[in-house]
Amino acid sequence: MLRSDRSDSQTLLRGGGFPLSHLDVLESESVHIFREVAGEFERPVLLFSGGKDSIVMLHLALKAFAPAPLPVALLHVDTGHNFPEVIDYRDKAVAEHGLRLHVASVQEFIDSGELRDRSDGTRNPLQTVPLLRAIETNRFDAVFGGGRRDEEKARAKERVFSLRDEFGGWDPRRQRPELWQLYNGRHAPGEHVRVFPLSNWTELDVWQYIAREEIALPSVYYAHRREVFARDGMWLAPGGWGGPKEGEHSEIRQVRYRTVGDMSCTGAVESAADTTEKVIAEIAASRLTERGATRADDRLSDTAMEDRKREGYF
Repeated sequence: MLRSDRSDSQTLLRGGGFPLSHLDVLESESVHIFREVAGEFERPVLLFSGGKDSIVMLHLALKAFAPAPLPVALLHVDTGHNFPEVIDYRDKAVAEHGLRLHVASVQEFIDSGELRDRSDGTRNPLQTVPLLRAIETNRFDAVFGGGRRDEEKARAKERVFSLRDEFGGWDPRRQRPELWQLYNGRHAPGEHVRVFPLSNWTELDVWQYIAREEIALPSVYYAHRREVFARDGMWLAPGGWGGPKEGEHSEIRQVRYRTVGDMSCTGAVESAADTTEKVIAEIAASRLTERGATRADDRLSDTAMEDRKREGYF
């Protein structure tokens, strides 16, 4: 439910007669989406990177089907340039909950010659081919993603159920109406549906839910001292992907990450927010979206995200 609708949501009541909070309403909507997909599709999969949105999405999925085991597998498109803290979290979460994890490796496609590294070192745009290959090989017909409409203008165009063609491409003109939370999962052979249970959440909602549910996150999301260097107005982490270059100098700064992707294109922000409560206060005062402030891959062009989505990206 969009924020503009939340005043009406306060009229909804719990069984005991208490009004639902906006987080209760969002949680209920997401749980409904997970159960709807489980009932409509044969082979759904949940994209899981160890980032905060995928962590919240997994938390909601586990709630949706408890006490039964999670009826969907996890899929991570691994660029090979991930933050070590995030990969460690991913592996621990899989082991803790006894989940099935598929890993689509960008490095394997580079080694085989099907993909080539970019001159700027970033591998985020290279994730599309491994993702589509994993979907085709495993015959996944529904793919849960953690995208939210507040992140970026192209993602704001998405429906909760986003139809993708036989090549994985996205066409905004084929988006279906979703009145009264009725979702149409019909698709032709070879097509699949991307599903976004967090569509109507904001970054602030996600963090407030993390606080309420006491969800643990990788340490990179909280302020810590780290070696970084400045490029294009962002603080990037050094790495074998191509940084720092000549004329760029590393230094130790107290930073945290608002969003976590490929190290080559994910910038840190200077911050003293070392607790969830401090992060919430910081976000509430921010006037920049997390991707707008910290993602170099979205700066490639004015339509960078939409172009990648048309090719099959998240």
